[in-house]
Amino acid sequence: MDQFLMQIFAVIHQIPVGKVATYGQIAQLAGFPGYARHVGKALGNLPEGSKLPWFRVINSQGKISLKGRNLERQRQHLLNEGVEVSEIGKVRLKLYLWQP
Repeated sequence: MDQFLMQIFAVIHQIPVGKVATYGQIAQLAGFPGYARHVGKALGNLPEGSKLPWFRVINSQGKISLKGRNLERQRQHLLNEGVEVSEIGKVRLKLYLWQP
C-alpha cells in the first residue's frame, strides 16, 4: 500500500463514533492538502467488508456524495451511530464535524 493510502486510512480510523469528516479535511490531516478527490477515489476502491469507517467521510457541503442504494447504506451507518442525516443525505456539520 502506498504512503498516501496509509496516511488517509490512518486518519479515517481516528474519526470518533458519532462524528463525520470531509474528504478535504482527511486529505489535509493526512498531509495531502488539495487531494480531497483522491480520498473519495480511495474510499470507492475499498474491498467489500472493510473495517475502515468509510461512512464517516462526507463532502464539504455536509452531504453524502453517493447516490441510490449506496447513499442509503451510508446514511444507515451514520444513523446507527447517532448522526442525524436527512432523507437526501445532509448532515449538520456544526453539530457532527470532527474537530481533531
